[in-house]
Amino acid sequence: MCYLLNTKSVCIIAIYRAPSGNFDLFLSKSDVVLRNLYTATQDYIVCGDINIDDLIDSDRKGRLDALLKTYNLTSVVNFPTWIQKNSTTAIDNIFIDTSKTGKYSVSPIINGLSDHDAQLITLHSYNSRPSSKKYRLTRNINDHTIHDFLTKLSYETWDTIFSTDDVNIMFNSFLDTYLKMFYSSFPLKKVHICKKHKN
Repeated sequence: MCYLLNTKSVCIIAIYRAPSGNFDLFLSKSDVVLRNLYTATQDYIVCGDINIDDLIDSDRKGRLDALLKTYNLTSVVNFPTWIQKNSTTAIDNIFIDTSKTGKYSVSPIINGLSDHDAQLITLHSYNSRPSSKKYRLTRNINDHTIHDFLTKLSYETWDTIFSTDDVNIMFNSFLDTYLKMFYSSFPLKKVHICKKHKN
């Protein structure tokens, strides 16, 4: 679904992953969907019942986070969403691009209609009006962002590259995947230029 917020289009993607489903297939299909929808100018919110507990570190959580970070999407739910007598987990989640969203808040909603609590995300400063201030674009390249980039590369299987014998298609597929990770780890940021006062 796509919505218009303050004249800015936002694509909201709702997904469900069955607990017993093939996790590798889920990741690959999610990547295909996001790759087909993704553009640098479009904003996205991915949400749904992921059935991966975000409160504990695990291989599946790490692989999902690595995939979504290639699209600049970060998990923002840090509280339990499924509470039982002997278990509390955060298996429902919302993923947004926090570098674009600005101020936001996320809270649980106990609705009594399901064994899962709902989540409410409020975008407090979502504004698409262009700034009148002058700025330049820069990338933050340091040890932390380089490590993030290398981690994403290590999780990539490159399966789509070798699915064809056409060298041009292979190269374009490689370049598309590589740049997607590069732009995710080293996103462009606006740096305001301060005018120097003449003496």
